[in-house]
Amino acid sequence: MTAPYNYPAMPHERRHGPAGYGHYESYRPWLRDEFSFRCVFCLARENWGPFHGQFAIDHFVPAMNQPDASAEYENLLYCCVTCNGVKGSRSVPDPLSTLWEQSVRVDADGILHAETTDAAHLIELLDLNQPRKVEFRSTWIAVVSLSQRHDAELRRRLMGYPDDLPDLSRLRPPAGNSRPEGIAESHDARRARGELSAIC
Repeated sequence: MTAPYNYPAMPHERRHGPAGYGHYESYRPWLRDEFSFRCVFCLARENWGPFHGQFAIDHFVPAMNQPDASAEYENLLYCCVTCNGVKGSRSVPDPLSTLWEQSVRVDADGILHAETTDAAHLIELLDLNQPRKVEFRSTWIAVVSLSQRHDAELRRRLMGYPDDLPDLSRLRPPAGNSRPEGIAESHDARRARGELSAIC
């Protein structure tokens, strides 16, 4: 993999299980932590933009197709507004089992290469190899590489976690949390114990 575009080493398994919120936006702090403050599709990071509103909550199964799942945690993904807009209401392969290091890689030139049919289909549907997106990735790859060699503090700012890590221990989902053990592994809890790396 090419930093900062390191897809997960394994298919993603949900760490949290909050339930019962009436609106999907209430799950945002859980989803931010779940997906490490990055877009689940293109791996864009919260730290790369100065403004709020750059990340959306996506319904994996579109709400128009399954309205009763519109506020179910298992159906929600955290992604950038660009990927969310391109996906729209279309059905796509599940990125949690499709986008991981054995199925997709990113070269230094910014191009994504799929190793499986599902990964290739997802890359095509989201237009992830569109020229401007490839240029954006190659630019960030070059900047991160330069910072690694010449400016450790800049690398920490580019590759680190946001300052406002959500404290999930304070949240009380209306219908409980089916995976309470995940709170102890949240980024905020790990930072409090001194276990969180400076680099994401």
